[in-house]
Amino acid sequence: MVDATPAIWVDGDPAAALPLPDRGLDFGDGLFETVLLRCGEPVLLDYHMDRLQTGLDALSFPDCLWLAKAQLLKASSASSALDRAVLRLSITRGSGPRGYASPENVTARTVITVTPLPQHTEDQAPAISVDWCQMSWSQQPLLAGIKHLNRLEQVLAANEARTLGVDDVVMRDASGLVCSLSSANLFLRQGERLLTPRLHCAGIAGTRRRLIIDRLAPALGLPVDVVDIRPEQLEQADELFCCNAIRGLQPISRLGRQHWQEHPACSALHDQYQQAIAP
Repeated sequence: MVDATPAIWVDGDPAAALPLPDRGLDFGDGLFETVLLRCGEPVLLDYHMDRLQTGLDALSFPDCLWLAKAQLLKASSASSALDRAVLRLSITRGSGPRGYASPENVTARTVITVTPLPQHTEDQAPAISVDWCQMSWSQQPLLAGIKHLNRLEQVLAANEARTLGVDDVVMRDASGLVCSLSSANLFLRQGERLLTPRLHCAGIAGTRRRLIIDRLAPALGLPVDVVDIRPEQLEQADELFCCNAIRGLQPISRLGRQHWQEHPACSALHDQYQQAIAP
């Protein structure tokens, strides 16, 4: 059995506690990235750093990407004995006086955890069942696409999935358009085309979503359209699948009363994915 106890670093040094006060804890004032490690090597690190920089710019953080990346690589190297692990890099706005307004002089704080995963396999993750979430994502264009620290909506959605007895739930925005699952990006196939939701008002622009759009689907000659998607389009799709940094590409076998048994696009993309992330 894999020991799932995480190793922790704060500001680059091993630690067991978070210095307080911290605006990340107090207000969710910060960002995070969840990175897959294979034998200590971060997978698709450039994609994660690109999204992190977008988030730092959106929240008007000081220039700290270079330091955060150096600390991430240090923690990754220290984890080289692990075949497969999850590294979470969090950047908060650090300490500050009471009140919502950011301090004039900010020293960003980094918190890194590395948690071992079960033995790696090249096989595709098993198909999952999903249902519709009754809660909708809040719409905030300034925060759409980035991974800020406030994940209360994801907590509520995960609780709803557990109550429904499914693996995950499909999230819609306030206007009823499809966004994603609570913990993964969504793709549907219509004939020979892939569709994935626009994320201009809500949701996270995942690194695996970007990889599929930029590299994997073009390599297979599959056009990808980033568009508004209505709930009925999901239910009428020829195929559904999802993706995130830890599970990779994963077929969806059931959405409510709709069932899918074949996932040819997901299987073909999974093969491309394994090649793309190979050490």
